[in-house]
Amino acid sequence: MSIIKINAITVASDSGDELARRFAARAGAVDDQDGFEGFELLQPTDGRTTWLVLTRWRDEESFNAWASSPAFGQGHRSEGPHASAPAEGEQPKKPVGVSSELWSYTVAGGSPGNTASTSS
Repeated sequence: MSIIKINAITVASDSGDELARRFAARAGAVDDQDGFEGFELLQPTDGRTTWLVLTRWRDEESFNAWASSPAFGQGHRSEGPHASAPAEGEQPKKPVGVSSELWSYTVAGGSPGNTASTSS
């Protein structure tokens, strides 16, 4: 059964575009991790300043292996949404996240949606 991890990142009202840009710069960085099933960056449309990073994993062990990997550390310290490594001659970029929380869920129900198989 898949597990869902949601990182709820609150940003300053003028920092959402920068958060999206930093995530776009790292697109695909987690795709090859064992047990990784998908990723979505959800932008608020109702005046909120909390963005959601939704990831789906095969199991808790897969998520924990990624979270303790060097790739996770590198992405979240030097190039992730919270900070960015400076290019040569540039000042370090400041974090865009004001705060964040990690939420954990399992899928308890739903509909097959687009994942339904179409057997003849």
